[in-house]
Amino acid sequence: MRGTMTATRPLARASFSIPGLSMTLHTWFLFALAYFLTTLSPGPNVLLVIRNTVRYGHQGTLATVCGNLLSQGIVVILVALGVGTLLSALPPLFIAIKVAGAAYLIYLGIKQLRGPSVKATADVKTAGRMPLNRFKVFKEAVLVSGSNPKTMIFLSAFMPQFINNDHALAGQFALMYLTIAVTVGSVHAVYALGVQRVNQSLGAKAWLAHVKRLSGALFIGMGVKLLSAKV
Repeated sequence: MRGTMTATRPLARASFSIPGLSMTLHTWFLFALAYFLTTLSPGPNVLLVIRNTVRYGHQGTLATVCGNLLSQGIVVILVALGVGTLLSALPPLFIAIKVAGAAYLIYLGIKQLRGPSVKATADVKTAGRMPLNRFKVFKEAVLVSGSNPKTMIFLSAFMPQFINNDHALAGQFALMYLTIAVTVGSVHAVYALGVQRVNQSLGAKAWLAHVKRLSGALFIGMGVKLLSAKV
């Protein structure tokens, strides 16, 4: 006859691993949430998406986001190889990359301010649109996204907090990059849709003129700010 008392087991914290990637759903969710919050703050990448959305429409948005994601992928690979830690440990290298990145942002700002003025056209939805050179827009996005060495240092400090060193690292870094790509693509798409709505409401001619001047000034400001950045 069975006893009336049954053995009880302690309740263990649920931990479901993502198949083949050695990362629990709990850890992945924390990483995704933390990175999403850091992505919301506008920076050079968001500014470039806004500018190119106004100038070229959704095709400009797509080319810009693709360039940004390629640059982010390269940064993640370099972080996995430990380059971010090396960059932090070698101030002269950090300064050299910082100055180059700042100079490029300032160059973009000056180029934007000195560019040709917006001319009126009959169609307010496409007024001021320029012929799209996808490769040029893509390349510019890659350079802007990779122009700040602090991004690599930030990810070098941020990503290892979610790494399980008892398992293969490649799959974990791959999953984190996919998360970064989806997050960046989604956030930038929201910014682009918002800009397109404003563009349609205000009229492209006046809106493009304001964006042109503002984006030029902001690129210069971001370049100057980058010059003052420390490791």
